[in-house]
Amino acid sequence: MKTVKLALAAFLALSLGMQTAQAAAPAPVSAEHGMVVSAHRLASDAGVEVLRKGGNAVDAAIAVAYALAVTFPEAGNIGGGGFMTIRLHDGRQTFIDFRETAPQAATASMYQDANGNVIPGLSTRGYRAVAIPGTVAGLELARTRYGSRPRAALMAAAIRLARDGFVLDHGDAQFLNEGAADFAKDAPSARIFMKNGRPWQKGDTFVQADLSRMLQAISTKGAPAFYTGEIAQRIVAASRTHGGVMTLADFAAYRAVERKPVECNYRGYHIVSAPLPSSGGVVICETLNILSGYPLGALGFHSAQGVHYMTEALRRAFHDRNVNLGDPDFVKVDVGRFVSPAYAATLRAGIAADTATPSLSLGLPGSGHEGTNTTHFSIVDAQGNAVSLTYTLNDWFGARVTPAGTGILLND
Repeated sequence: MKTVKLALAAFLALSLGMQTAQAAAPAPVSAEHGMVVSAHRLASDAGVEVLRKGGNAVDAAIAVAYALAVTFPEAGNIGGGGFMTIRLHDGRQTFIDFRETAPQAATASMYQDANGNVIPGLSTRGYRAVAIPGTVAGLELARTRYGSRPRAALMAAAIRLARDGFVLDHGDAQFLNEGAADFAKDAPSARIFMKNGRPWQKGDTFVQADLSRMLQAISTKGAPAFYTGEIAQRIVAASRTHGGVMTLADFAAYRAVERKPVECNYRGYHIVSAPLPSSGGVVICETLNILSGYPLGALGFHSAQGVHYMTEALRRAFHDRNVNLGDPDFVKVDVGRFVSPAYAATLRAGIAADTATPSLSLGLPGSGHEGTNTTHFSIVDAQGNAVSLTYTLNDWFGARVTPAGTGILLND
């Protein structure tokens, strides 16, 4: 088999059967001994520095994830959760599920009024919207099982960036200003993420002293600092004060979970991707299986016919995502069926070469609006270890609340 492809860009290039077209843009960065690609330059720098000092891709991923919690608070986090796919150079591969879990006191009707109507905003803003964060547990699980460097070495850059601050570029300032209206409603958030009532500007230095102290506590004591120590205590106290339902027992019970990745083949490539509860791997494999029946290389990159077939394949895969996939802790899903070539053949049979399929004709429910509120990064080291990590606060800046003294934005 050829090299494993983890990134979406690689998926698109593979599915169209040829290299991406060149455009009038800056030359892409290239490297011979490793690569870190993330949403913020300073977080990428933190990962590269770990690689330079002999750390592996998992070590670098931990450094990047903690750095993004400082430099990209829109989605980078220790107050949310996510997924990590790992492929080691010796052929081992695994998936770490560290998504948030609902508090034990959560109920199916907790966001509804007495008549069963959804109360707008209750599941997306404020402490009642928050689930138990998983990021710290997930990063520690990855480090202890697959990393090679001490926790303190991997967190040093994030602690420094929070303690000393970093200079905002235009995008950093713009993003922080986008959350101002909601930050103003939460005093601890306003104190950190607003500039005394004035907009942030390019060139300002953004300091997060409370977050630096929490990161230092995690660096010193590990996951217990977050799940049984001061951090949990502060989050639970704020939750109780503001109508949330989280308890210290919820935090103490949280565990990240290892799962077996989803695998499939496409035109000589072997894909290793995310299993449920992430839908990503199933969607990619189902889509590629459908596309395997078309001569995409001959059709040409971005040809009208090639784009049509890709759209139709994705339409069907995302319909399955919305209707038939779920969290394996709560529903039973026959993943093997959805990633099988035989199933793809039945879907391909319903695709017309010259007609777009109305999405509603596939059955309800349809897809809602897809947000842009999650961040992803990919890392490969000199030995060939690879990490693909996606984590999130769900909405942009999560629930827009920060427990006093923590500097930690919480998920919604």
